[in-house]
Amino acid sequence: MQEEIKEEMTEFFERLGLKEEPLGMFYTDHPPKEGFAPKPGNLPTREMEIKGEINWGSIFENFSCVMGNIWRARRKGTAAYFDRERFGCLGGAFYLGFLKPQLEFIAYYISTGIPNQIQGEHYLESPEITRHFFQIVDPRPAPARYCVFKPISHFTRNEQPELVIFFARSEILCGLNQLATYVTNDFEAVFSPFGAGCTGLVTWPLKFLAEGKLKAVLGGWDPSDRKFLKPDELAFTVPWEMFERMIRRWPDSFLKTPTWEIVRKKIRRSRRIWGEE
Repeated sequence: MQEEIKEEMTEFFERLGLKEEPLGMFYTDHPPKEGFAPKPGNLPTREMEIKGEINWGSIFENFSCVMGNIWRARRKGTAAYFDRERFGCLGGAFYLGFLKPQLEFIAYYISTGIPNQIQGEHYLESPEITRHFFQIVDPRPAPARYCVFKPISHFTRNEQPELVIFFARSEILCGLNQLATYVTNDFEAVFSPFGAGCTGLVTWPLKFLAEGKLKAVLGGWDPSDRKFLKPDELAFTVPWEMFERMIRRWPDSFLKTPTWEIVRKKIRRSRRIWGEE
């Protein structure tokens, strides 16, 4: 990442009212020197499922949510990383591009469950609809061994994130939402599609990019992942190109107007209410 971008980020974050710097996400063959990751395990496949060769007890014993590891990394200001061995969660393994096709068991788990075996989450009405969702979201295969999330300032000159992930409450989100359209001239620059927490952070943004669409994704809606977000907090993921445009063009936008000053007062008030300053 260019040093001048890092210098320009500080002023942008301050104007936006952001205290916690966003995370950058990228794939690399080199693990971070420190950070959080699930315990190593054997990633099962659909073929193993068909043959009845999966040790489900081991899978559930080592369960570790992607969003949970990211939450820990956020609190410590360090990295969270994943690969085929450190997947933690079968959903995360699929959405981050390490497992394809998804297991049939997960199609039931997200929807109706299996009587006398697993309680379903009931996020989708049936396994059939869930399978269709898997086909639609169609995660990109991981292009390198590790999927890494780390504070944007931690990227070296030779590294560049594919995606930039903000965690914020509504006042800051309103700024990001409006700025996404300002820098793209796209009146549908922000999408908020269905999915697990990591689907909104990674899978949907990468899917839009693969389709040639520069889109931001508002996420953090998954009830199972809300425990890994602050109260009233959501995630806002943008492609690197959109983030660069935001850095370059925000001084010409509404962020310099008296209207935004009113919002900034609400941001400070919110922090006081939540005991953050």
